[in-house]
Amino acid sequence: MNTTPNIHAMIVAAGRGSRFGASIAKQYTMLEGQTLLQHSVARLACSDYIDNCLLVISADDSTAQQLEFALPVRYAVGGAERWQSVQAGVEAISQTGADDSDLVLIHDAARPAVPNVDIDQVIEAAMLEPYGAILATPVADTLKASYQLATSAEESRPHSYTKSTIDRSNMWQAQTPQVFRLGQLKKVLNYVFEHQLSITDEASAFEQLDLPIRLVSGSRQNIKLTYPDDAVLLTAIMGLQS
Repeated sequence: MNTTPNIHAMIVAAGRGSRFGASIAKQYTMLEGQTLLQHSVARLACSDYIDNCLLVISADDSTAQQLEFALPVRYAVGGAERWQSVQAGVEAISQTGADDSDLVLIHDAARPAVPNVDIDQVIEAAMLEPYGAILATPVADTLKASYQLATSAEESRPHSYTKSTIDRSNMWQAQTPQVFRLGQLKKVLNYVFEHQLSITDEASAFEQLDLPIRLVSGSRQNIKLTYPDDAVLLTAIMGLQS
């Protein structure tokens, strides 16, 4: 196993973030004078393992190339689903002559507060793994399964009720960066395509084939901007980190 692979960084920024509900794509939300995308690139720039970054953007994106970044960047055009954007990025990296044993680091544009030490730790863990490693945090809250009951005719939506409490002892919340061997990542993404699977992150593609991905405990400061309230938390976290 190659324990000193080249590192290829990629940020997926081809979506709009429908849950955020803004008129602009979520990655261009301004925080502390810069867009989320610029902040996320700047975090990767703090790692000695990363010296450039591939940005996967949508075909109609006219904003990214007008911005200044803390790393040299190049671009690839993403797809409708996240995994399709990652696949486009993987193809672009392969075309540079990257070796299948190299590592591809995938980060969300909407996680601009990932601590620098976490980036290095997940890279170093992935260097020792045949498939890869991801940042994650153990679940702290009590988890409830639910069911829905129809309500009166006056109420348009059913209410949710608790059904059971889920054992959280082996539950983790996935974060990014997620770091994988290039050749193995290509194989699992092809499997997703061939079987028309629905996945929410790249690690879940490996899970489909029972391929082990190491969990690296990350900081709870590495939150993702998903809802408008998250912007308040991120601003506070980034202020404390600086």
